[in-house]
Amino acid sequence: MTQQRRNDIIAVVGLNLGATLGVGGTLVSSDSLRQILWTIDGVGVVVATSLLAVRFFRSGDDLAAAGFLVFALGESLLISGTAAGLDASVPSFGGGVALWSAGLLMLSLSASLAQWVRAIHAVAAVLFAIVAGRIASGAHLVPTSSPLPFFAYPFVVLGFVGWIVTIVKTRSA
Repeated sequence: MTQQRRNDIIAVVGLNLGATLGVGGTLVSSDSLRQILWTIDGVGVVVATSLLAVRFFRSGDDLAAAGFLVFALGESLLISGTAAGLDASVPSFGGGVALWSAGLLMLSLSASLAQWVRAIHAVAAVLFAIVAGRIASGAHLVPTSSPLPFFAYPFVVLGFVGWIVTIVKTRSA
C-alpha cells in the first residue's frame, strides 16, 4: 500500500468518524457520552483535515490547503472545550466555529473542489459566521442550540461527504 493510499484511508475514516460521532453527540442526552463522542469526532476531523491540507499543498492548491488547515485549527478549539461541558464550552465553541467559517470560506473559493461542494461550504461558512458573531456579541449559544448552530451541522457533514468524494475520485483518476 502506498503512503498516499494509507493517508487517504486515514482521512476517509477520520471524516466518517467526524460525521457520525459529531451528529451522534449532538443527539444524545448524556453529557459524558456526548463529550466522549465529540472528542473522538474532533480528533478524527483534525487528523483528516490535516492530511487533506498536506495533500492539497502538494498538489499546488495553497488556498484549499490553508482552508483545511484553518478548519483543523477551529476543530482543535472545539475539542478544547468539549470536556468542560456545553455551558463552559461557549468561548472555545465561538472561536472554533469562527475558524470553521473562515476555513470553509477559503475552501469555497478553491477550484480544486466540485462546484456543489464549494456551494455547501459557502452556505456553512455564512451560518457559522452568524453563530460566531452572535457568541462574540454576548449570546449564550451552546453547540446544541437551535435553530443555529444545530441546523448548520448538516452542511458540514455534506462538506465531509464532498471531501470523501474528492479523495475517492482522485484515487480512481
